[in-house]
Amino acid sequence: MGISQIQQLIGGMGVSIQIFTVTLVFSLPLGLIVAFGRMAKNPALQNLVKAYISIMRGTPLMLQLMVVYFGPFYLFGIKIGNSYRLWAVFIGFTINYAAYFAEIYRSGIQSMPAGQYEAAQILGYSKSQTFFKIILPQVIKRILPALTNEIITLVKDTSLAFTLSVMEMFTVAKALAAKGTMAPLLAAGIFYYVFNLLVAVVMEKAEKKLDYYR
Repeated sequence: MGISQIQQLIGGMGVSIQIFTVTLVFSLPLGLIVAFGRMAKNPALQNLVKAYISIMRGTPLMLQLMVVYFGPFYLFGIKIGNSYRLWAVFIGFTINYAAYFAEIYRSGIQSMPAGQYEAAQILGYSKSQTFFKIILPQVIKRILPALTNEIITLVKDTSLAFTLSVMEMFTVAKALAAKGTMAPLLAAGIFYYVFNLLVAVVMEKAEKKLDYYR
């Protein structure tokens, strides 16, 4: 590969990392909020959140990206430009992964024994203190393997940004490979593997640090 091709691949790599980072930073806390809504005692709120999760998990991410991008124009007549493409990818990925993370959070929270809450109440902890100081750290320990799987999937799903013509790593590699060389696709494969390997190593270290929650 020439210097120009390498520079293009590096640019695409940067976009992929950007999509991954933005999605993770916003979908993890949003997923927790969605999980609270899913467990709410208010039936209307609970059903609304259940419908949102069902739609996000039951339809392709590629379709969701197209709805986020073209929706403002077809629904409200708002003109969209090329600058909105990357933002649409951020929004689409975030609301999609928040739904998956919400169910992971919910499973972890609901698996906690009632005795944990009762002990915290006896010690005089408020509900928020009980959750954030006692329950949440243990929940995170329990759900880390499931979170790791979703995060690894996110790394690979960044390639779906091509749906909106966002030039991330895989899209750039395909365009370069069309010129008659497989080297860019090989480079893309190595990038995804190494990226996922780093994610796995980081998450494994996080699990070991939380080993005191047993």
